[in-house]
Amino acid sequence: MELELTRVEYLQVGLTSGRTLRLLPGAGGKAQQRVVVGDDDGVVQVFFVKGGEPNFVFRTLPGQKVNRTELGGALGTVRDKIFVATGSEIKGFTKKGKMFLQFETNLAESIQSMHISGSNLMVCGNYVYNHYNDCRDTNYLLAGDKVNDVISLPVEKVKTLIPIIACADRSLKVIKDSEVLYTAELPGPPTTMQLFYNDGGESGEQILYGTEDGKVGMMTLGKSGPDAGWVMEKDGSYAGVQCLDNFDITGDGVRDLIVARHDGNIEVYSYDDGEEAEPTLKMTHNCSESVTSIEGGVVSQQGYEEIVASTYTGKIFGLSSVPSGSASAGTKKVTSETQMRMAKLRNEIDELQQLVNKERERYQAQAVSTIGGMSAIPKININDKMTLNQTDASYILSMECQTAIDNILLHSDVPVDLLDIEKNSAVVSYSACKPEEGNFLLATYRCQANTTRLEIKIRTIEGQYGTLTAYVTPRLQPKCCQVQTYKVRPLSLHMRSHHLDRKRPQNILSLNGQFTMSEIHSWISFCLPEVSEKVPAGDTANLSFISTFLDTVLTCTYSKGSGVFKSDNISTISILKDFLTKEATKKKIQLDISCEVNDESVIDTLNLIHPKLESQLLLAKQVALIEPLKDLAAHEPDTEFLSPEYKHILENWTQLEGQFKRQPARLERLYGMITDLYIDHNKFKGNNVKNKVPQLLEILDKYELVALLDFFKEDNSS
Repeated sequence: MELELTRVEYLQVGLTSGRTLRLLPGAGGKAQQRVVVGDDDGVVQVFFVKGGEPNFVFRTLPGQKVNRTELGGALGTVRDKIFVATGSEIKGFTKKGKMFLQFETNLAESIQSMHISGSNLMVCGNYVYNHYNDCRDTNYLLAGDKVNDVISLPVEKVKTLIPIIACADRSLKVIKDSEVLYTAELPGPPTTMQLFYNDGGESGEQILYGTEDGKVGMMTLGKSGPDAGWVMEKDGSYAGVQCLDNFDITGDGVRDLIVARHDGNIEVYSYDDGEEAEPTLKMTHNCSESVTSIEGGVVSQQGYEEIVASTYTGKIFGLSSVPSGSASAGTKKVTSETQMRMAKLRNEIDELQQLVNKERERYQAQAVSTIGGMSAIPKININDKMTLNQTDASYILSMECQTAIDNILLHSDVPVDLLDIEKNSAVVSYSACKPEEGNFLLATYRCQANTTRLEIKIRTIEGQYGTLTAYVTPRLQPKCCQVQTYKVRPLSLHMRSHHLDRKRPQNILSLNGQFTMSEIHSWISFCLPEVSEKVPAGDTANLSFISTFLDTVLTCTYSKGSGVFKSDNISTISILKDFLTKEATKKKIQLDISCEVNDESVIDTLNLIHPKLESQLLLAKQVALIEPLKDLAAHEPDTEFLSPEYKHILENWTQLEGQFKRQPARLERLYGMITDLYIDHNKFKGNNVKNKVPQLLEILDKYELVALLDFFKEDNSS
């Protein structure tokens, strides 16, 4: 049976940050609960729903932006105290609105994440973790990478406080006092954590996590070390996970997993095969803007469960299990009192509309006045994210505005490809560019009415680096646009990895010179994605990467005055060498560079490319045959005489065309990589082989792996 939930609108608040909405515990059973929400205007408000309308318990005055809202209380009691993080300060409110705590943490950074367990308060900035007990500074840790979330295992079950921080280097760090006890490696950069079943499971050691690239997983963090559980990746969805919750929305007595994503998807999963197995998707609802908070409870009507969510633009709504024909779903009989109220609201709207029109006319008259008028550009908040999608080695650029977007103009000073996204309804048009003047892309996305969020898929070329610029124009008067810039890095298609195949033949680049640790780290953070801007604390840093396009590996070991880079792809080493040399020359730093080339690594890389190239050639061949076969099928009623291969093409032509359309220029990209591999390999040996490139392209046109390997081996021997 499919789960059916009805959307119920509650409230519009200011812009909201992640995890700023919570449900206060009810009186028990399926009693109605109150909702607490904090927004970017600094307003904290608590409301309950009566007769389909929100009734406010209290509302604070505007102030500093609310970055996080948590509930707390003494261990073993009801968690009904409200704690909000604003700047570096923590404020505590009772459920009736009385402020009982105003605690200045004195952190140098704004608090980005927070967790409360009894009298223990754990807060994190971007890199700093602080633990306070009864508002006394107890423990402190400076993390090596950006901290995205903090949580602790339930003290009632594990009998001691065990904080966990989620770091952008694809890891969870388990903390004891002021030190990292151990690190648990993850398949993606974690963005949020939640206790499994909201209580850590039977042992209290189970954690759910969501990643920036859309994965959801479970992990057991025991005393001896981590134990990885199931990992779930939704097919075709790469939107980052914003928040998680566990709540029995299906009514089967077992709590379901609720996932909220950056693209506006709210998903409900059930543990049909037990809690140790990957859960099953039961329902998806898209609210067309990113969801910042989510929690299951009873809000609109007693006895009916629902999912309450807040969005980036401040919409508070519920997905309720109230049947669609009942009172709370909006089809109740309209009473005379309600009719009067509706008429009054309509009058208010008309008055406001007239006032807006009057002010707009006055403003426009001032703007064209000969005396000189005043034109104020409104401040626009844009929630943007550029995420590497490892499945097809592309970037997803998502941009969300607090008001409707009119158009977005994209400009790039390096070659990039724009790929199709099915859910993107904007109309794209390309303008002619002059690459010799540094203009490689000029594209305009015209959005439909009321579009506040847009996703764009981009594929970059490694070795080509520069800036991608987006000019976002909202539907506002006066016309204005906001400029957002994004770095396209030299090795943009690499991602951090913990598990590498170190047995592969490696090419080694070594460099020495009069550079500091911060200088070489800044070069590497510019060159590669997922590297923290913060300089590592130790004398030596070790980073590992894997290519999302070719699956080749790269390891970087560097310290003050020296750096060693190893990769099985000679082109990666060539790009690094050129970039580091250029950066050192800018700072007038002399480098002593040596390179050890392993001929076997080139053959190994060609063998890695082979299955990708073979499948792409087969796909291109199948797509080329679609039209002739469709013509044949139109004139021949019986197509049984066709070979199984041709029958497969006829039966699956829509999927084949869709797959080919999603991967434009992929074949040319693979040809380019093989050509670069050939040129770079010979460049390190001091050979100029550009005159042999046409011969290589002929071999690629009639592609056979043996012929290609013979061509490279013949070159190695000469």
